[in-house]
Amino acid sequence: MKTYHKNNERLVTKVFQDVFDKYDLMNDLMSLGIHRIWKKNFIHWLNPQKNTTLIDIASGTGDIAKLYLNKINYKGCVYCVDENKGMLDLNKRKFKGNTSVKWFCNSAEKLPFKNNHFDYYTISFGIRNVSNLNNALKEAYRVLKPGGRFLCLEFSKVKNKILNRFYKTYSKSIPQIGKFIVGKSEPYEYLINSIEKFYSQEKFIKQIKKQNFINVSYRNLSGGIVAIHSAWKI
Repeated sequence: MKTYHKNNERLVTKVFQDVFDKYDLMNDLMSLGIHRIWKKNFIHWLNPQKNTTLIDIASGTGDIAKLYLNKINYKGCVYCVDENKGMLDLNKRKFKGNTSVKWFCNSAEKLPFKNNHFDYYTISFGIRNVSNLNNALKEAYRVLKPGGRFLCLEFSKVKNKILNRFYKTYSKSIPQIGKFIVGKSEPYEYLINSIEKFYSQEKFIKQIKKQNFINVSYRNLSGGIVAIHSAWKI
């Protein structure tokens, strides 16, 4: 089992403190804008219904929350959770004056919510950064209602050898892009390393199943550069 230590937790905190104000710009540059398509596919597969409640972990600047609320015509509620206060401040600006959104500066491993509270749990590009994956998945299961759905969007493993070679070559340039845009390459060196170390699609399914989720499955996007994992609480 892959478990991340406290040193990693501090590193992750520092990484996002260093880059939060350029976060959206760097996402666009690193993915050539494709991350927006991935996120739209993510919400399309979630297929949320009106009058439901979503908890969005590692909510960042609020992309997933915005897509969710647009999908349900703002007839529901989103709890945006992120450990980075700077990110949450940007998130709040996106929804200024909107009563459908609430914000919480908390860890995915210790959520301040009661059991069986949410219809949906989403996390995009955040699960590989948690200090202890099992703890985060246990919390996901705990806060979901029976019949609730877990959906995770994360970088994954490319199966096609030619695409994988191109992807790895391009990935090596990302720290230099980061240095040019935000003045630092270290956060993006961490990004590339964390992607390399994270589970394959199939191994991540095994981790999710350990927490009693059922109907666990995944879909690859862009040849497996990212994958969406879906699971349900019984």
